[in-house]
Amino acid sequence: MEARMQSRANADVTTAVQHLYKAVHTGGVDPLVLELVHLRASQINGCSPCVFAGVASAKKHGETDERLHNVVTWRETPFFTEPERAALALTEAATRIQDGAPGVTDEIWDAAAAHFDEKQLSAIVLNIALTNFFNRINRATREQAGKTW
Repeated sequence: MEARMQSRANADVTTAVQHLYKAVHTGGVDPLVLELVHLRASQINGCSPCVFAGVASAKKHGETDERLHNVVTWRETPFFTEPERAALALTEAATRIQDGAPGVTDEIWDAAAAHFDEKQLSAIVLNIALTNFFNRINRATREQAGKTW
């Protein structure tokens, strides 16, 4: 499968994305939590370039292979903290938007709010949205893992 278009930098888009990333990364959330959120959303959406880049970025931040290999099964493993579990549950609920999905329930939101303040929750939700944004662009353009990242 070949990519449908070459990336052409649009200064306005690039600037906007940089501002969004800045908002995410100045929200006071542990960078490893943000990496786990990005990876889990990308796994759900089947976005190979984002999974590929997410694993590489998480490793640069010190994440272990053991945990990275188990993000997809985080509920069944002992490798994640309660705050990480709350962020992963929030990620799944916000990402799975197919017909009939319950979305982010009060229970899921309250569990995340028990571990993260408003600014941190805002950063996590923005990170989820930004990841889903890039997952969809990559799907539309048929971007492949490791090609341009």
